[in-house]
Amino acid sequence: MRLPHLCAAALALATLAAAQTPPAAPKRIPPPGVTLTSADRAELITGAAGLRAELDSLARDLAGEARLLALLPDVEIFHKAVAWSLADDTFYSSKEIAFAKHLLVEGRERAAHLRAKKAPWLDAKGLILRGYRSKLDGSVQPYGLVVPDGLPSGPPPLMVWLLGRGEKRTELAFLAEREAGPPQLTPKNTLTLVPYGRFCNATKFAGEVDVFEALAAVREQYHVDPLRIAVAGFSMGGGSTWHLATHFPGLWCAASPGAGFAETPIFTKANSPRAEPRPAWEQLLWRHYEATGISGNLFNVPTLAYAGEIDGQKEASDLMEAAMAQEGLKLERFIGPQTAHKYHDATKAELTKRFEELIAKGREPLPREIRFSTYTLRYFESAWVRILRMDRQWERADVHARIADDGSLHVDTQNVAALWLAPLKSDPPYVGKVYIDGEVLDAPPASDYARTLIKTERHWGFGHALGHGAEPHKIPGLTGPIDDAFMEPFLFVRPTGKPLNAEVGTWVEDELTAACHLWREVFRGEAPVKTDATVTDDDIKNKNLILWGDPSSNRLLAKILAEQKIPLTWSAKEITFRGKTYAAANHAPILIFPNPLNPEHYVVLNSGIDFRTEGYGNNAHQTPKLPDWAIVDLRTPPGPRWPGKIIDAGFFDEEWK
Repeated sequence: MRLPHLCAAALALATLAAAQTPPAAPKRIPPPGVTLTSADRAELITGAAGLRAELDSLARDLAGEARLLALLPDVEIFHKAVAWSLADDTFYSSKEIAFAKHLLVEGRERAAHLRAKKAPWLDAKGLILRGYRSKLDGSVQPYGLVVPDGLPSGPPPLMVWLLGRGEKRTELAFLAEREAGPPQLTPKNTLTLVPYGRFCNATKFAGEVDVFEALAAVREQYHVDPLRIAVAGFSMGGGSTWHLATHFPGLWCAASPGAGFAETPIFTKANSPRAEPRPAWEQLLWRHYEATGISGNLFNVPTLAYAGEIDGQKEASDLMEAAMAQEGLKLERFIGPQTAHKYHDATKAELTKRFEELIAKGREPLPREIRFSTYTLRYFESAWVRILRMDRQWERADVHARIADDGSLHVDTQNVAALWLAPLKSDPPYVGKVYIDGEVLDAPPASDYARTLIKTERHWGFGHALGHGAEPHKIPGLTGPIDDAFMEPFLFVRPTGKPLNAEVGTWVEDELTAACHLWREVFRGEAPVKTDATVTDDDIKNKNLILWGDPSSNRLLAKILAEQKIPLTWSAKEITFRGKTYAAANHAPILIFPNPLNPEHYVVLNSGIDFRTEGYGNNAHQTPKLPDWAIVDLRTPPGPRWPGKIIDAGFFDEEWK
C-alpha cells in the first residue's frame, strides 16, 4: 500500500516521458496474499460479522461482570485475525483460509462459554491461545501459552520465547503457529509464553511493550514465581533476547539468545563506504537498543548464547563475548557444529539442560552486588538500583553497588545525578553508612527520603524522590527522543482549522496518514485519533498527545504554545526556535516536550514513530531516527528515511532546555 505523498509522486512521474520509470513502491509488510474465491470471501465476511455482533452483545451483557469482561480479548483475537486478513488481503495459502474458518468456529465456542459464565481454557493444558487489550492504543493483541502437565504445585517458573522474523506472520498466521506446536526451545515443567510482539519488529517500541503486557497478564493468572522468569529466542528473537536481557537485567533468572543481532551499525553495515552517511544524532540513538555497550548488565543474568558454526548471525555472540570480556565477564556459548541458521539438535539438548538448571535455581531476590549501565532513562533500573537522573543522556551512565557484610552500601557512579537504592528500606533494612564516589553518608532512618540520593554541585546527599515539579527534568518516563512518546498510551490529535500555510497543511495530512499506516502495518493496532475539538481533560491527564498541524489549524497546539513553556514561536510568516528563524511557508518543526498542560506526559509535534519504510526490510534499522527536535524543509519531499530534508536537529538538555 503506497502512502499518500508517494502516490502523488508516482502519479506525477507517470505523466513524464515513457522512458522515465517511477520509483519502486516502498516495501509492504505483511505483503499481499492470494486471491480468495468469491465463496470463501463471502463465507469469511459473514462469519466475521457474526462473531463481531456476538462480541458486541457480550460486551453489553457482561458490563457488570468485570472478571468475565476481562476475558473478552480471548475471543476477540479470533475475530481480529480473520477480519484484518480480509481487510488487508493477507491470506497466503488455502491452509490459512481453512484455518480462518476454524478460528471463527473456535471464537463462537469461546463466546458461548463466556455467555454461560465459563472459561474452560483458563484451566486447560497444552497449547493455549490467549489475548489482552493493550493500554497503549486499546488494541487487542494475541499471545500463545504452553501449559505443561508437569507444572509444580507452587508458583511455576516461566520462560518468555521471542520469535524470529516472519514478514507473513499476521495474527492469523501467529495463531496457526501457536496451535500447531510449541516453540523451538521449551524447558520442562515450565510455563512458556510466546508474545506476538506486535508482528515483526524485534520487540522494539510497541513490540517491547507487548512482551511486558502479555507477561503481566500471564503472571496475574498463574501466579508465576518472580524469581524464575527466563527469556530466550532465535534469529530476530535472538536479537530481541539480547535487547531485553541487557535492558531489563533485574527481571530474568537466565537468558538464551540464539543468533540474532546485538547492535545496529555492524549488523546493517551502516558505516560501509557505499552506505548513505548517518547523521550524528542517529548514531547516538543506535545506543537505545544496542546490547554491546551495556553488556556488563549481564553480571547477574546467566546467559547461554547459541549460534550455528557457519551462521552469519554468529557475529552477535562474537561481539557480545568481546564486549563482556571488557567488563570482566565470560559469555557461556553453545555452537552448533557445521550448522547454519538453525539449532543443532545435540547442541540444543545440551543448552536446554543447562537452561533448565538455571531456571530451577532462580535468581537472587536481593543480589549483594549490582552492575548497571544505561544510555537512556527509558531503561533505568536493575534489581534494587534505579537511576533517576543522568548528567547527560546518550552517554553511558554506570552504577556499581554492593552491600557489605556490615550492612553498609558501597556505590560508584559515572554520569549519574540521582539514584534510588531499595536496600535502604528493605526487610531487614540496611541502615549502615553509604559510601558513594569517595563520600561517606550516614543513612537516616529507613524511609522514602532515605532511598533517594541526589548529587548537587558534585556532592551527594539524601533527598526526596524526584517529582515532575515546576521546572521539568529528564527523568524516567520523560526522557525523549520523539519515539519515547509511543511507549506509553498516546493520542493523535488531528487539526480541524485552517493551516497557516497550504503546503504545510498538506504535509501534515500526509504525515498523519503515513503515521497511522505505519502503526497499523508494523504494530498491528489502530492509532487512536481525535480532533483538536474533542480532546478531553481525561486524555490530557492520561495520554501523550501527538499534535498535528500548526497554531492556526490545531487549537490545542495554540493553547500549549501560549503557555510559553516550549521554546517555539510560530506565525504565518516565520518559525523561531533556539534563536533561529525559518520561513513558515515551507518549514515545519518536529519535537517532543513535557506537556505544559500536564508535565507528567509528553506533547509531540507532527511525528509518529519515525523509522519510516526503510525499517521495514531490516529490524536492526528500526531504531529512533530523530532526537528531541528537528526542523524539516518541506521543499524536499518525504521519503523512506525522512519526512523531508532535516536541516537541523538535536537534543534538549537534562532540564529540557
